[in-house]
Amino acid sequence: MKPFEHSRKGVQAARVLSSPADACFPLPEVEVNGTFLLSRSLVSKRLRAFAFCICLALGLQFLVDCSRNNATGARENAGPFRELTDDAGRRVSVPLRIDRIISLAPNLTEIVYAVGAGDRLVGNTTYCDFPAAAKKVDKVGDTLHPSLEKIIALRPQLVLVSTASQLEVFTQQLEAHNIAVLVTDPHDLPGVFHSIDQLGEILNQVAQAKVLLEQLAARTAAVESAVRQTQPVRVFYQLSAEPLYTAGKDSFVTDLIRRAGGVSVTANVPGAWPKYSAESALAAQPEAIILPTGGSMGEGNSRVAEALLKSPAVIHGKVYKINDDHLVRPGPRAVDGLEEMARALHPDAFKR
Repeated sequence: MKPFEHSRKGVQAARVLSSPADACFPLPEVEVNGTFLLSRSLVSKRLRAFAFCICLALGLQFLVDCSRNNATGARENAGPFRELTDDAGRRVSVPLRIDRIISLAPNLTEIVYAVGAGDRLVGNTTYCDFPAAAKKVDKVGDTLHPSLEKIIALRPQLVLVSTASQLEVFTQQLEAHNIAVLVTDPHDLPGVFHSIDQLGEILNQVAQAKVLLEQLAARTAAVESAVRQTQPVRVFYQLSAEPLYTAGKDSFVTDLIRRAGGVSVTANVPGAWPKYSAESALAAQPEAIILPTGGSMGEGNSRVAEALLKSPAVIHGKVYKINDDHLVRPGPRAVDGLEEMARALHPDAFKR
């Protein structure tokens, strides 16, 4: 072995295990008597380069930390939070005290007022028209096209949306601005009651929500008791005539029809509000037709679709017009719709 061969290997090994600056600023070696050394000037340069890398890394980390702090600052300043699961299966973190709410669906607006928190509603949609006070609330657009800019400007702590009318991308945009988003999607009357109960808890209106739910449950039980011994009526629910839309398997209206003493002829059709063909409507042969009309819809949908004109329902005069707000909004007034539908389908059951 040469005299300095061992030392040379040692220097090479040290370079392999040296600082990250080596990768960024490789420096040449000087060979003295067979040994590779670094000159003083090169060592000084290397130390400065290494110091620069350290400062750069610390600076970048500082910027990252500042960015994280800014992103979460609004939520930290809002006070303590609670976590819950919404109807979309999402884990949602909401403030324990909520003073500013925006509703993006008429049924959710009605629930907020019904549980006694209407004075905290700072924004809703152009379709939110009940109760009367809801008309005076700042509008952030319609149900399908709400304005993100207007929502952010109103500084809500919570935005209420319905999966039947809101887009997933829009929900993600709100969450990116640290605005809590709660999704409701009831598929039956118990689901509507759950929405009322959940909002009562979130808005710290538990007592008022409980009283409301007890009243709604009692009225529902009275209807079910009255029609229990009746023969179920085959019902077609006409959401719109042209094009023809109806209530499908996932619609809470299908559950209302059953509780009112009927059976929807489209109960097994996939979806909540499916489009229905004229041929299928003609073949369904319903004994009764429900036309949701006269509420927010005005006189729209007040005529039976052409495909149903020869159905037993039309032939025997079993076509019933019911306030559409009571049937298409899964809120407290859905029980009004249940009562109206049950009395239409089984009038004799309510004479006793």
